[in-house]
Amino acid sequence: PAYRAGLVASVAAGCAGLQRVAPELGPGADAKAAAAPSPVPTEAVDSLQKALAAEHASLWVYGLVTAFLPGDFGDAVKAGRAEHTARRDAVTQMITSASATPVAPEAAYVPPKPVTDTASAAALVANAEADTAAAWLAVLTHTDDSGLRGMALQALIAAARRGMPWRQEAGQKPAAVALPGQAA
Repeated sequence: PAYRAGLVASVAAGCAGLQRVAPELGPGADAKAAAAPSPVPTEAVDSLQKALAAEHASLWVYGLVTAFLPGDFGDAVKAGRAEHTARRDAVTQMITSASATPVAPEAAYVPPKPVTDTASAAALVANAEADTAAAWLAVLTHTDDSGLRGMALQALIAAARRGMPWRQEAGQKPAAVALPGQAA
């Protein structure tokens, strides 16, 4: 069941992300705001820690790329930072409520490639969103708790909807990922 839930979630996220880069499909709906289920299942704490680490890294990336993106990207950067901040805060609360210590952010992260211009900045954001999608897919596949699965699904969809336009901006092919969060 966990594998099937992950596969169905990836398909849903892929469809939602495709709507962002293919206007003829209609705008689709953005993911719902982060809502922390309570109580947090013990078996989910490790995967939540990895999701929290991905959220920390994504926030760092959004801070870095502002130096390389023109002003017309401001709204997308602001929205991305706001969503990642909300998810980070919700996951931190969830891990704390499970009597665990949330993983702290790194002081800095090493991008896979140097960021020197708009295209490389967009590629880094797309990469961060892909990492976030993978982390949330892992949460979804490591719990049977419906509330936590719902939250993880919304986070996976959000990462896909944010990531695909960044992939398109970076010139990555294909811009739409069929199964966000799944290994290529």
